[in-house]
Amino acid sequence: MTVSASSGSPANSVSWVTATAIVIADMVGVGVFTSLGFQVSDITSGFALMLLWIVGGIAALCGAFCYAELAAMFPRSSGEYNFLRRIYHPAFGFVAGWLSATVGFAAPIALAAMAFGVYFTAVVPNLPPLLFGVPVNWQLALGLVMTWLAALVHLGGVALGGAYHNIWTALKLVFIVVLIVAGFAVADTQPISFAPSHADLATVVSAPFAISLVFVMYSYSGWNAATYIVGELREPARNVPRALFLGTAIVVVLYVGLNAVFLVSTPLPELAGQLDVAIVAGKHIFGEFGGRFVGALICLGLVSSISAMTWIGPRVTMTMGEDVVLLRFFARRSRHDVPAAAIVFQLVVADLLLLTQSFEKVLDFIQFSLAFCSFFTVLGLIKMRIGEPRLPRPYRAWGYPLTPLVFLTVTLFMMYYLVVNRPLQSLAGFAMMLAGLAIYYVSRLLSNVPSSDPSRTVV
Repeated sequence: MTVSASSGSPANSVSWVTATAIVIADMVGVGVFTSLGFQVSDITSGFALMLLWIVGGIAALCGAFCYAELAAMFPRSSGEYNFLRRIYHPAFGFVAGWLSATVGFAAPIALAAMAFGVYFTAVVPNLPPLLFGVPVNWQLALGLVMTWLAALVHLGGVALGGAYHNIWTALKLVFIVVLIVAGFAVADTQPISFAPSHADLATVVSAPFAISLVFVMYSYSGWNAATYIVGELREPARNVPRALFLGTAIVVVLYVGLNAVFLVSTPLPELAGQLDVAIVAGKHIFGEFGGRFVGALICLGLVSSISAMTWIGPRVTMTMGEDVVLLRFFARRSRHDVPAAAIVFQLVVADLLLLTQSFEKVLDFIQFSLAFCSFFTVLGLIKMRIGEPRLPRPYRAWGYPLTPLVFLTVTLFMMYYLVVNRPLQSLAGFAMMLAGLAIYYVSRLLSNVPSSDPSRTVV
């Protein structure tokens, strides 16, 4: 017997405001507060440095335009898992879902949780070394607490999770705006110009610029977050494009503004090679208090980032459970209408990565795989336009075909860079995709399930 893939889905209770907050929170993590220090080690042009963030923002917006069309066509939670199985084959979708369900969200959660512990202990440095007579690793303990808190909140239902998420995201936005305004208003202006010059052309076509762009794009990752919960959105054909565009556009403005403030307020030699550029700049803006202020700001940002990934990641596992017999357990919803088993599973994986300190290695080798899936998702938009032009499209990607071509070009460059400069990690990521493919076919053999229309769920 078959039932529609959307049967049993939770009520469409998520507003476009909450979906936009998810996009913003998933994008704005620790990357934007740290990456500039590595960029200014090789690039000293203010114009070229700003161009990095503008180009990255344009590529992210192009990706958002493309994903919005696909989400409106196929309004089902789970992002690439849903898109790739509908456009190409269920096996391709399973590979993308396998990456997301295992480490695609768990590893970034672990990294964000550990970063929260690091910055919190910097803001509050005098925490007691013993708790009830037991030595405490506060950085690890605080990271674990944040993952548990986010999981418990989202186990309480979409309404509770949405309120929790929106509050922390709003606080983060307020503090970032305060930092930007204060930076331009009170900081001592540094002798740096954002106007282009003849020398900038050589910088823009140089290897350091290209390498820096890869890490800028990593800071922009998360622009597609709303597509993972499209099945829970009110009026998804209208609100998914709105959330993707507005959320991504806000982040582009914030990123450009933040990096401009860092450059205006702080001498380049003090930024070069520094991991905590935001804290260095904060001291120039607010004095010694500035370091703690920026540390608190980053903590706020990480709380909402952990919340976003705790919310959207399990929706992939849940949707896979609706389609794959052996994963049916993850499709079950609690009395609060949330995928409780999937949330707990992701929490366990994230905490294991956090305890073993292996999340950075995992993040290193899944970058190629995630870029690979995004590339073929946007390529699939072109495939659908050519192969199925009459298919209903409640929303059509703005600027087609230029927007998908821009995104594909930037993503292809990223994959090329990763293969050339990180061949072993890229190979490991490809091997993990092959493992997911093998598991897909083994699961079909064990379940004795024939090939089916990928838009249907087999039960």
